[in-house]
Amino acid sequence: MIRVLVADDHAAVRAGVLLILGGAPDIEVVGEAADGRAAVELAMEMRPDVVLMDIRMPRLDGIAATAELNGVADVIVLTTFDQDEYVFGALRAGAAGFLLKNIDADTLVQAVRLVARGDGLISPSVTRQLISAFAQTRTAPEPEGLTAREREVLGCLGRGCRTRR
Repeated sequence: MIRVLVADDHAAVRAGVLLILGGAPDIEVVGEAADGRAAVELAMEMRPDVVLMDIRMPRLDGIAATAELNGVADVIVLTTFDQDEYVFGALRAGAAGFLLKNIDADTLVQAVRLVARGDGLISPSVTRQLISAFAQTRTAPEPEGLTAREREVLGCLGRGCRTRR
């Protein structure tokens, strides 16, 4: 049985998530929280396998709450916000997943199962942002201890240049 805690400041969202997860025979919702501080306190007490965490919540936001739960439970951030700052912040805080609330019920249930067994996942629409951001920040390290000519030759080799023979 996968034990889940649901943290969202909107009661209607929590109720919907509870309804969705309640239909899965292998998932048990062990608690719900309306703010980040309550989510952390409940998770410390209940020790769920997975926490579904909203980003924007009172008292303690979802990113800070996720950081506090690192090593306690796997966190799936479930939010309406796909801005880079939230995606990167959640992942840096240790989230095992990042999903947008526009997913269907089956995807949510599968996400909980995936994360509970040790996998991670990110909404496909957010994955493209991550790839783009990674590609922009990825730079090759500057070779140390090489002369200018050696760096030039190394650059030529990297581009597929050949020596004359």
